[in-house]
Amino acid sequence: MLTKINKHYIFLNPKYSNTHFPNSVVTERGAVPAAACCAKCLDWRVAARIVTYWRARWAIDSFAPYKSSGMDGIFPALLQEGREVLIPYLVKIFRACLATGYVPAIWRQVKVVFIQKPGRNSYGRTKDFRPISLTLFLLKTMERLVDRFLRDEILATKPLHPNQHAYQAVRSVETALPQLVVRVEKALFQQEIALGISLDTEWVFNNTSYDSMCAALAKHRVDYTIIRSIRATLEGRRATATLGGFSRSVLVSRGCQQRGVLSPLPWCLVVDELLTRLNGGGIYTQGYTDDICLLAVGKFPNAVSGLIQWALYTVEMWSDKLGLLVNPNKTGLVAFTRRRKLPRFFEPCLFGMTIHCSM
Repeated sequence: MLTKINKHYIFLNPKYSNTHFPNSVVTERGAVPAAACCAKCLDWRVAARIVTYWRARWAIDSFAPYKSSGMDGIFPALLQEGREVLIPYLVKIFRACLATGYVPAIWRQVKVVFIQKPGRNSYGRTKDFRPISLTLFLLKTMERLVDRFLRDEILATKPLHPNQHAYQAVRSVETALPQLVVRVEKALFQQEIALGISLDTEWVFNNTSYDSMCAALAKHRVDYTIIRSIRATLEGRRATATLGGFSRSVLVSRGCQQRGVLSPLPWCLVVDELLTRLNGGGIYTQGYTDDICLLAVGKFPNAVSGLIQWALYTVEMWSDKLGLLVNPNKTGLVAFTRRRKLPRFFEPCLFGMTIHCSM
């Protein structure tokens, strides 16, 4: 176990902070001021649809009362106790932020806390820790309103791919695994071979670019007003870790907050394109957060392996386009068959590295 000092050293040292916040720049100043746009009538109408008195009340009450606060020290119980006085003012502020695409710089100041990833033998590397971003609950409340609107209005008409099982109501690992098992059992019953491969997309919340998230929102016909406001919450963020009176801050230039209210949905929209493309090409594909599972079925091993190879090429092009990394060392290939001895077949490659098969 690392001490608290060693734990935070991985962020306080500029050499290591770039791992969790790629392309970040060490700064002593606050978050970068955002430029407000001239709001049009359409922008105000969209903002009024998202932010209402009762929705704001619901958003404030949806938080656990004593969750960890952000840089301002305000936790949900304070907002909940003063809701009758605060909500009328908050409605006006939230609507103005959404309509103008402006988020106050202080709202984009993030307190970073590192937690240890479970199941590690040691904690001496930066990748052994996960940075949790504690943002202000005023920003979280506005993000929750936007998230609810997107799920109720946008995804109701243009839903995510049905094989995306993360961050959605009534979907979880418990819905993903049975669907996968059924397809494997069907292949075995029909005397076919099923090749399954699991992919791990590394650091998706840290590395996904703002442009790719905004493009994914636009493809789902999200109003430009909402896209502009989401980008405003991400750009110019200042992430700060403090230890013993000493602190270091970086300006974040990619990704979204770990454990952020609105963070999961943009990623689901980004990976939705890949799930749609692969499933349309004859590869059964499931997504769960940053994990992707591929399954190809057929009579002949080389034909099935060829399908998997096409899928991996597709994943390579997609990840290169978005600047993401799929780790070949964490990629596993498994063959499901009733044959006692599987004929030899070519093993697929990912980024030039052969993925060896196990049965």
